[in-house]
Amino acid sequence: MAEGRSDRRLLNPLAGELAAEFAGTAILILFGVGVVAQVVAGGIGDHDSIAWAWGLGVTLGVYTAARISGAHLNPAVTVALAVFKDFSWRKVLPYALAQTAGAFVAALLVRWNYAEVLAKVDPGHTIKTQGVFSTLPGNGTLPVTQWGALRDQIIGTAILLFLIFAISDERNSAPLANLAPVIVGLLVVAIGMAWGTDAGYAINPARDFGPRLASFFTGYGSAFRDQYGGLYFWVPIIGPLVGGVIGAGLYQLLVARFLPRTDASEPGRTPEPAAQAG
Repeated sequence: MAEGRSDRRLLNPLAGELAAEFAGTAILILFGVGVVAQVVAGGIGDHDSIAWAWGLGVTLGVYTAARISGAHLNPAVTVALAVFKDFSWRKVLPYALAQTAGAFVAALLVRWNYAEVLAKVDPGHTIKTQGVFSTLPGNGTLPVTQWGALRDQIIGTAILLFLIFAISDERNSAPLANLAPVIVGLLVVAIGMAWGTDAGYAINPARDFGPRLASFFTGYGSAFRDQYGGLYFWVPIIGPLVGGVIGAGLYQLLVARFLPRTDASEPGRTPEPAAQAG
C-alpha cells in the first residue's frame, strides 16, 4: 500500500517540483512584499523590520519547498545550479516560470489586502508606493543610476550565491539538523542590512518581476520604469542572473575545488533522511 502511494506521487515529479517552487516563492513574497506594504503604506515598522521579514520569508519558503524541489525560489539560484551543479537545464525555464508565478499571485494578494491604505497614501498609485512591489535605483529617492543599480545587483547576488553554495555544500561545514533554511534566511537579512541602498536588494528576478507585473495590472502604470522615466525592469533580472553565476563560480574556484570529495545528493535537492532512504 505504501509503495503504491509512493509510485503515484512520483508519476509526474516535475509537476510536484514546480508546485513546490510556486508555493515556496509565494510564501517568500507574502512576507516580503507584505512587510514593505505595512511600512510604506501603514507607517508601521522600519528598515530593520523589512530586512527581518524578508529573511524570515526566505526561511519559511525554503522549509516549504526544500524536500520536493530544493527550494530555489530564485531563477538566479536555478541558473547557477545548472551551470555548476548539473541541475537539469530542461528544468530551468519551468522553475523560473513557477517562481515568477508564485511571486505574482502572492503580490496580488498583498495588493488586494493593502488596497485601502495604499490608496490613502498614494491615490494615483505612483512611484511613491511602487517600491512596495518592486525595486528602484536608490530606492526611488537616492542619486543612483540604472548602471549603478545593475552593478549593485551583480555584487549582491554574487554574495548571495557564493554563500548559498557554501552553506549547502555537504563537503564543507554545512549546517546540521535541518538548519540550512534558517542560515540562508539570516544571509538575506544581512544582505538587506548591508546592500539595500543602491537597488533595494532584489537579488532575485522572480521576486522583482512577479510583483512588478502584479502592480502594473492593478493600477501602477509606471511599474516598469524608474523615477527617471527609463525602463528599469530588466536591471533586477539581468543583474541577479549574471551575479549569481559569478558568485557561484567564485565559490567553486576559491573553496569547492579544495574540499575533499564525497557522495552528494542531486544538485539543488534536500537529501532524504537515512531512515527514509533505506
